[in-house]
Amino acid sequence: MRPSPHSSRTARGLLAALLTALAAVAALLVATQPAQADTVICEEFGSTVIQGRYVVQNNRWGTSATQCVTATDTGFRVSQADGSVPTNGAPKSYPSVFNGCHYTNCSPGTALPAQVSAISSAPSSISYGYVSNAVYNASYDIWLDPTPRTDGVNRTEIMIWFNRVGSIQPIGSPVGTASVGGRSWEVWTGSNGSNDVISFVAPSAISAWSFDVMDFVDQAVARGMAQSNWYLTSVQAGFEPWQNGAGLAVNSFSSSVDLGGGGDPGGPGEPATACQVTYATNVWQGGFTADVTVKNTGSAAVDDWRLGFTLPSGQRVTNSWNADLSGSTGAVTASPAAHNARIAAGGSQTFGFQGTYSGTFTKPSAFRLNGTACTSA
Repeated sequence: MRPSPHSSRTARGLLAALLTALAAVAALLVATQPAQADTVICEEFGSTVIQGRYVVQNNRWGTSATQCVTATDTGFRVSQADGSVPTNGAPKSYPSVFNGCHYTNCSPGTALPAQVSAISSAPSSISYGYVSNAVYNASYDIWLDPTPRTDGVNRTEIMIWFNRVGSIQPIGSPVGTASVGGRSWEVWTGSNGSNDVISFVAPSAISAWSFDVMDFVDQAVARGMAQSNWYLTSVQAGFEPWQNGAGLAVNSFSSSVDLGGGGDPGGPGEPATACQVTYATNVWQGGFTADVTVKNTGSAAVDDWRLGFTLPSGQRVTNSWNADLSGSTGAVTASPAAHNARIAAGGSQTFGFQGTYSGTFTKPSAFRLNGTACTSA
């Protein structure tokens, strides 16, 4: 039996209405879905990468109580901070975001460690979010060592106290005041038993500031707590809480290291160089391979090279050859195998990987060789 024209029009009308309603629901779901979910870290020493170049770490080392941090696109916030410790001792933790190397965890594409005399400037900016129902300091840490080490405790720690709440004080004792970066600071020096510490304490809370890290490094050198042939290994911005701390936040953080001071950068960041990257791909539906050639266009060999780049959204590494890749999505750092750890001046090394993708396939837009931006061939 054939349906009547009227019943056909009715069915088509109902179907069209249903499709319209489904489209509206889908649009609402897309509109209310966040562009990128924040990452919650509760593991004691758990970490994640943000902005493709900085590491956010939970770093809970002074208590067994739960602490969680939520990494955002631009920084992090302390989302849970249970328990407390005596204010006359060490803090509970140091949740922070850093550029450089911390206990073998190095941020992608970092130029650190780098020799102090080789650094012409190290501009940084920070924006903090504070709370009143906790005991803590907001501390920016600068780490220095006679060697370009990427693991363990460094010789000297510079602490910049942007804010302190409660009856806490820096390590050691006050030794006077200093003007650094156009601001006045109370200066403390001492040792925590593992490393020397020099602290610069703001007389009142600083919520945001842009400055040159080297102004504080120069102070440490001038006071005999470091030398110009030592290495800057990392810069870190975060909090040392003694009691509570939920809600504390680093709203934004940036850090870069400009080499050209004339020394030997050394370590994983050596040397300051020039580079060119060729990124050749073979793409099929849902998958691809990439052959990456890194050419050293500088005048000095590059040892223990590392190439940092960010995979476009939807792409994931499944395997690689001639290099080890840290990270399978987002920020990726390629490290050499034993046989290709040196790139001679004018020479090149090639590695490759296979991956999957969703949506439209695109290539990474930027590459950094040991912290130096490369051109694309």
